[in-house]
Amino acid sequence: MKKISIIALLLSMTILFNSCGVMFGGSKYQGTIVAKDHPNAEIYANGKKLGNGTATALFKRDQPLVIEVKQEGCETKTQTFEKSFRTGNFILSVFSFGLIGLVVDLGTGASYKPNHKKNPEIQKVSDKDYTFNIDYSNCKK
Repeated sequence: MKKISIIALLLSMTILFNSCGVMFGGSKYQGTIVAKDHPNAEIYANGKKLGNGTATALFKRDQPLVIEVKQEGCETKTQTFEKSFRTGNFILSVFSFGLIGLVVDLGTGASYKPNHKKNPEIQKVSDKDYTFNIDYSNCKK
């Protein structure tokens, strides 16, 4: 009987200490970065090299994403993609999970998303998946 009580307690804690933002988006999202028409361009995100031409990685929601694109013989292009607040998830989290939901969403960063509504270079594929198109047209190679 004691084991059942412990299991029930752990399950209820798992449900209670999650929130809407964490459950439906998480604290990270998958981002695909595309250097348009430049398959050999090196892609760096927040200082880390991810690949050439197209790269995919997980990024924290509560930080802006700084992308650098480099190709030999061309100037480096740096672009910062800002985050925005996930108002709908935040409201649902507060109503559903109260103060705990508020603290969990803010603490894990699940209250944010890439600002795809104000930046046409960001495409929302799903709540957990975004595509960032980098215009590297100043590089003629």
